[in-house]
Amino acid sequence: MSTPQASAIHRALLIVVIALLMFLGYRVLSAFIVPMVWAGILAYVTWPGYQRLKRATGGPNRSAALMTVLLALVLVLPMAWGIYVLQDEAGKVMGRLTAQLSSGTLQTPGFIRTLPGIGHELEGFLDRLLHEPGALRAQLERVTQHVWGSAGAIAGGISRNAAKLGMTLVTLFFFYRDGEVLMAQIRTALQHLIGRRTNGYVQAAADMTRAVVIGIVLTALAQGFLAGVGYAVAGMDSPVFLAAITTLIALIPFGTPFAWGSVAIWLFAQGDVAAALGLAAWGTFVISWVDNIIRPFVISGKTHIPFLLVMFGVLGGLNAFGMVGLFLGPVILAVLVAVWRQWLEGEKAEA
Repeated sequence: MSTPQASAIHRALLIVVIALLMFLGYRVLSAFIVPMVWAGILAYVTWPGYQRLKRATGGPNRSAALMTVLLALVLVLPMAWGIYVLQDEAGKVMGRLTAQLSSGTLQTPGFIRTLPGIGHELEGFLDRLLHEPGALRAQLERVTQHVWGSAGAIAGGISRNAAKLGMTLVTLFFFYRDGEVLMAQIRTALQHLIGRRTNGYVQAAADMTRAVVIGIVLTALAQGFLAGVGYAVAGMDSPVFLAAITTLIALIPFGTPFAWGSVAIWLFAQGDVAAALGLAAWGTFVISWVDNIIRPFVISGKTHIPFLLVMFGVLGGLNAFGMVGLFLGPVILAVLVAVWRQWLEGEKAEA
């Protein structure tokens, strides 16, 4: 057998072995990809703080452990408090709604009766429901059974998410401790693949990643807080619960109006027109404008990424990867834009 043929067979076998190892590695790590991605996002966003802590404490193990514990407290304690408050307020909401339905005090709002074509039908349906205790009781029992039937699935989901959070924190410790070595290896591998442009690509991608993640989170937190203030002033009984839901919805571009708009419609349906109009005005001129200030300033101002691309990244990432896609989708598109721009600049420089 000639030497070129042997070399070709050797390369083909090497490619097959590497592809097989990569496939098997993916099968082994597939269950931990989401925690690894979350840990990578958290480590990268908080890396400057970790560097300051490392200089103050000395030693990678000590600083990585301390930073992980601090971040765990920042994440776990508010989440535990939020779950407690949400559970309490959600129970109160369901209790009041059930009590109103059972006692018949839940009346059709006046403006519903005046709706052309459907007003009388809606009023008649609600009256039949309220004046037939047997039908109402059966309906409430079906809802209760459905809720209890879902309790096991919810508990299982909470357990799985708690396990993922634990794996995220463990992975985060090692990302802090060995992050510099890992990034050096990634840079070396990229240099073998794309050459001297690696540093420009990595730096541009890093800047865009931090700006996108921070911009999305800050916008959602600000809108959720302002919405909570509006709910409290409007007289809603569960402002913390509603603010938490609004914060989650605010992670999705153009999602916030659906949150405060639904509350305003509820207030209007209950006959509290002044509170409904006030909340609608607060949402239109304050809550929604926060999105127009923070997101362009943090994301578009620093990275010059079109907002449309950020929106596609959030929605597409959510569809493709679940909750982590809210951050991973925009980051992927941001990295693509960074690589594209660096490549164009490199081509111009060479010309």
